[in-house]
Amino acid sequence: MFVENQILITLNNKSDNLTVIDFFCGAGGFSEGFRQMGFEIKYGYDYWKPAVDTFNHNFNLECEVKNILDFKTSIEEIDNLPNTDVIIGSPPCVSFSSSNKSGTADKSLGVDLTETFLRVVAVKKHQPNSTLKAWFMENVVNSKRYLQTTYTFKDLGLEEWAKKHKIGANNVAIDLYDNTTIINSADYGSIQSRKRVISGEIIKKKKLVIPKPTHQQKESQLSLPLYNSISLIKGNFPSPFEKKSTAKIKDIQYKIEIEKDKITDHFYDTGVYEIEWKFSKYWKTNHPFMGKMSFPENENKPSRTITATKIANSRESIIYKSEVKRKGDGEFRLPTVREAAIIMGFPITYQFIGGENNKWRLVGNAVCCSVSRAFAKIVLDELKIKHEDELQVATEPNLKGVLNLNNYSLKTFNNPPIKNKGSRFRRHPIKEGNLTVTLSNYDIEKGGKATGKWLTSIQYGTGKGFPIQHIEDGYYKTLESIISKYPSGKLFIKIINNGFSEKIGNATQLQEMYEVQKSNNTILEPTELVDEVKRIIDKIDIEEPQFIQNGTIVFESKKIIPTKQLFALYAINKISSTANSN
Repeated sequence: MFVENQILITLNNKSDNLTVIDFFCGAGGFSEGFRQMGFEIKYGYDYWKPAVDTFNHNFNLECEVKNILDFKTSIEEIDNLPNTDVIIGSPPCVSFSSSNKSGTADKSLGVDLTETFLRVVAVKKHQPNSTLKAWFMENVVNSKRYLQTTYTFKDLGLEEWAKKHKIGANNVAIDLYDNTTIINSADYGSIQSRKRVISGEIIKKKKLVIPKPTHQQKESQLSLPLYNSISLIKGNFPSPFEKKSTAKIKDIQYKIEIEKDKITDHFYDTGVYEIEWKFSKYWKTNHPFMGKMSFPENENKPSRTITATKIANSRESIIYKSEVKRKGDGEFRLPTVREAAIIMGFPITYQFIGGENNKWRLVGNAVCCSVSRAFAKIVLDELKIKHEDELQVATEPNLKGVLNLNNYSLKTFNNPPIKNKGSRFRRHPIKEGNLTVTLSNYDIEKGGKATGKWLTSIQYGTGKGFPIQHIEDGYYKTLESIISKYPSGKLFIKIINNGFSEKIGNATQLQEMYEVQKSNNTILEPTELVDEVKRIIDKIDIEEPQFIQNGTIVFESKKIIPTKQLFALYAINKISSTANSN
């Protein structure tokens, strides 16, 4: 049942413990792993108050909100920092993340913050009588593309400081090239597959020492325990829908147990609206150019990466089948904040300060505790400092001042989300033959805003930059003679023109229905129209699976395509043509 077979003891700080300061401390995941190995956390720096409040609450400190960029130009600010044995930091990953504005976001702030952190490390490492024994930095994998492989003192704005200490300004202050690696948190016992870049150095060794994995995926054939999966939580932790109780509940990752009613942020309904989970399902299983994902989550594997945003209608959403038997609204749910925190490796006694959205951000931005603990252990091992097997973990939660999300009640689904005015629409019924036939309300090739017209297009290939063929309204009439050659094609045309086409509103109606995410009694909103096309095609027994173009060229960039796509093109073009002509 337990991820780790280790004894837990009550937190204590000894005077001879190695000390740590944490930059961009967030909720404290990086620090928590070090604390579990007996390090003393001296201070945490962050510009976001909920993070500082959470850090103070769990580490019994009085840290203040601090902009890390204050250390960019002021040596005095750096000198005023406590001299510790270890410096850790996790610069904000949002500007580096490839999911942020599809990877096109400005990376300059991320670079600025990261280089400021490296500037602090450089001063503390190279100052006279330095006490620094190790430093570590965590970030998303994409950050490697935007950072230098080495930094001189001059690069870090420390030219005058280096001169004062008789160090060459062009000497290497920080080497990232030989001291950076990519790790997967699942390799260290996390219930999550989360790949991150770790840079750092054991000063004495003049290099980054990478901890050996403690777990393996099934295919690795190593003599290690297998990756921990979501099923560990589902099988050994209470459902969010259980009643309040004083029964003892064991932490599935640490040998502690607390009363059930002391478990915070878990016993509440995270069910999502049908229109939300249907969008998520579509983008996971039918994305135009990305691979297929499980819907709902595959509970026999580690969780996918916990993100900082609580969202239910995207490809990155983590969605479970609800334990409550409901159809439609509430049939699926998001993880609770507590489930997400367990996946990140936090003990069930760890608390997060703020409302639900803040708690999600705190958890999703954290460093996995199993990873930070592995690097804390490597520091002790490399410095040949003896340590006990016991982990320093809080055995009781501090609930003072904590806004508990628990309400022990079912959600009422009476306020469905709506889209913004003029929201863009894009959807295809089938992804097959390395192409899609798409209905949209904007030019996919050029981008931009919704046009007020509905468009039919064909996308060839499964990556960005693929060829796009635009189809004019009324083209479905040209396809009738081709499709009619199939016995099933005649039936298909009959269904589309007798029953289905009557469900198509005009262009304005489709846009309005899409924005409110709701069909009316006789007309379907565009999402439902495209889904209905897929259902019709799936029910028809198509005799010839491939359409070989001889004579009339329909698909300009392919000669042989799935016959289903020919049928899809007819139906999608019927939708756009009908909508635009009404």
